Amino acid sequence: MSTAIVTGASRGLGLALARALAERGWRLVIDAREPGPLNEVATELALTTNVAALPGDVADPEHRAALVAAAGGRIDLLVNNASILGPSPQPALADYPLDTLEHVYRVNVLAPLALIQLADAARVLNVSSDAAVEAYEGWGGYGSAKAALDHLTAILAAENPAKRFYAVDPGDMNTRLHQEAFPGEDISDRPPPEDSVPGLLALIEGDLPSGRYRAKALVAA
Repeated sequence: MSTAIVTGASRGLGLALARALAERGWRLVIDAREPGPLNEVATELALTTNVAALPGDVADPEHRAALVAAAGGRIDLLVNNASILGPSPQPALADYPLDTLEHVYRVNVLAPLALIQLADAARVLNVSSDAAVEAYEGWGGYGSAKAALDHLTAILAAENPAKRFYAVDPGDMNTRLHQEAFPGEDISDRPPPEDSVPGLLALIEGDLPSGRYRAKALVAA
C-alpha cells in the first residue's frame, strides 16, 4: 500500500485529493489546523483506507515531525497543499505588514521545504497558483510566496533528478481561501476543487518530468 502525506486535507483541494487517493487504496496521513473538520474527514476516509489524522499547523516543527513519524518508513508522496492567504482584504505590497508577510512565507514556503527535507518522499506535489506567475494587484504576499515555492520546486528537481518534484497550479476554484481573497463577492461561478483533481492524479500516477504544470491543461492534453 502506497503512503501519502496530504496537508490541508479537511476542505477544498486537499480534501478532494485525499478522497481520490483513498479510493485508489493509498494509505494517508492528513492534517489541518482545525481538529473538528479534520476528524470528520478521517472518519469518512477510514471507511475506505488506512488514515491517520493529525491536527496542527505545518509551520510548527513538532507537528511536521509528527506527520512524518505517523507515515512511518517509506513515503511515496508528499502533497504540500496547506497554505494561507494572509490578510483579507489583502493590502498593497508597499503597505504589507512585514510580520504578517513573514508568517505567510513561513507557512507557504518554509514549511513545505521543511516537510520535503523530513519526508524524503519519492514524489512531491507543491500546490501553487497562477498568482505565482501573474502580477495581480493586491496579491503581493500570497503571490510572491507561491513564486518562491515554484522556484524552490525547480531547484529541488535539478538537484534530485531521480525523484519527481512538481509545482502544480490547480486553477480557479470555489474554496474558502479563494473566497477570502474576494471578501463579499459571489464566487459560486468558480469550479469546485474536484475538477482540478484529475490533473493532480496525472502527476501522481504518471511519469511526467519534474516541473511546473497547470492541472487542467494536463487533463485537456
